[in-house]
Amino acid sequence: MGAKTEVSNSNPVSQKGALRSEWEMTFARCRVSVGFLTRWQYEMVSVPLISLADTGPRELEQLDSACRDHGFFLLKDHGMDEAINEMWLCSARFFGQPREYKRRILRTDSLPLGYYDRELTKRKRDLKEVFDYMRPRDLGAGDDLNQWPESDVQFREAMTSFFSAATSSAARTLDLVYRALVRGREDLTGLPVGDARTSTVRLNHYPVNDPLQENERQDVVDPGDMALHHHTDPGILTLLVQDMTGGLQTLSRAEGWIDVPPASNTVVANLGDAMQVWSNDHYRAAVHRVVPMTAVNRFSTPFFFNPGRDAVLKPIPELSNDPAVYREFTWKEYIKGRVDDNYADLGEDDIQIDRFRL
Repeated sequence: MGAKTEVSNSNPVSQKGALRSEWEMTFARCRVSVGFLTRWQYEMVSVPLISLADTGPRELEQLDSACRDHGFFLLKDHGMDEAINEMWLCSARFFGQPREYKRRILRTDSLPLGYYDRELTKRKRDLKEVFDYMRPRDLGAGDDLNQWPESDVQFREAMTSFFSAATSSAARTLDLVYRALVRGREDLTGLPVGDARTSTVRLNHYPVNDPLQENERQDVVDPGDMALHHHTDPGILTLLVQDMTGGLQTLSRAEGWIDVPPASNTVVANLGDAMQVWSNDHYRAAVHRVVPMTAVNRFSTPFFFNPGRDAVLKPIPELSNDPAVYREFTWKEYIKGRVDDNYADLGEDDIQIDRFRL
């Protein structure tokens, strides 16, 4: 029983006969509707579909199994639909702009927010372009480190709304993960929480072809065999909105590499390194990758829900009675090692939580 796919308003010529712009076509594809995948189908591919509004014992059991095996699950009833639609519209329009426009807000090693097109993962260049931002400040605030596209007020407003909606849903998702891990415990007081001040959003665009022009490739690291190379996210958990193109895969302990299939009106969630440490290895930080695009471009937007700047990462006794398998370390020192490796090949793989294993 396969999923039936229908593309809404996919004709590049509008009803009035006018040719639709490329970014409008992209936005339409991001909102493509697919036939509903049954719970049985999701169980077969090992990525459970979980309601964020009404989670029963069976769903908690499925969530627990997925978090132990690979760390991925899908969320419905997340309450982010309006913010997601506005985000898609602005993301597609931004990436459809000329390179000169996007590179006016190019991020640097001293200002890691804005546009970038030569990100490294596992010492290999990813075939994508990105836009990074953190929690937006009020207009005119002197402490806003974000770089915003010129003369696009709607972009900033949409990204602000998306950040707010994702922050709320991520906090609810974290409570859900705790409930799955320590079933029977209703009081979650005292367990670690995320912090909007350290969390970030990334707009991703994976083109079919190399985003760099030929004359720009001489002085950068060669791309590898993936659009995004295998890695884990450093934070607590990630909420990912993806279009219907597909290509995201995760490494299952039981099955090897498996697909994380797109589905309408869902948000993908995956666990990060901090959760694996806090759970003392009971739950797994999701190892994931994106395969190269061969026919159409892919768009996705992850929200990285991170610990507070001074948070301590160590196994939490309330989450595991087993002897600790990690020594104590801070989020601040860990994230610095992960970010530094994004800009240049430092001669070794980026820092991983195994470095702190006892």
